[in-house]
Amino acid sequence: QVQLVESGGGLVQPGGSLRLSCVASGFTFSNYFMSWYRQAPGKERELVARITGAGVEIKYADSVKGRFTISRDNAKNTIYLQMNSLKPEDTAIYYCSVQILLRRYWGQGTQVTVSS
Repeated sequence: QVQLVESGGGLVQPGGSLRLSCVASGFTFSNYFMSWYRQAPGKERELVARITGAGVEIKYADSVKGRFTISRDNAKNTIYLQMNSLKPEDTAIYYCSVQILLRRYWGQGTQVTVSS
């Protein structure tokens, strides 16, 4: 049974930083791309960052390039999202995700709020 559990969200002031974590189980973690998505109120869910199984290839949304860093620790079945220079428009629920065959799995999400 695939499980994804995110943590690390919270309230932060503009310009601040947060580090999100996602612990995965139920599949061979190192074999799969892992992704972070986010969904802001009234908006569609969007891809934030994606990393290959070995961590060699990484893709970012243009809106977060240079501010966010995705990484993974295959020994711990965990991916991370380091978020720096946060802006109010980064406010959203952040989801960890993996696609296995034809199904995409999601975590429960963690709320990130950027506000003064």
